[in-house]
Amino acid sequence: MSGWVIAMMLFVSTLLGALGLWALLWGLRTGQFDDPKKFLDGAQLDSEEALHDAIMMEEKKKEILKRREEKKGGYAPPD
Repeated sequence: MSGWVIAMMLFVSTLLGALGLWALLWGLRTGQFDDPKKFLDGAQLDSEEALHDAIMMEEKKKEILKRREEKKGGYAPPD
């Protein structure tokens, strides 16, 4: 490959990368990725059963973490 082709490939790839970075920064600045109503709509549209299941999952998670802490304190290395 000639040096001209390699230079052109580097230029084009750098240009595309800079364009992608500019688009990402523009999206962040203008709030394109923000969704302030996401959590509120999710809570309003959840059924009572789904909320009850979420509470049960949180309780199970707390129980598991509590058991891990109990096991962690009682560990003794083998002799």
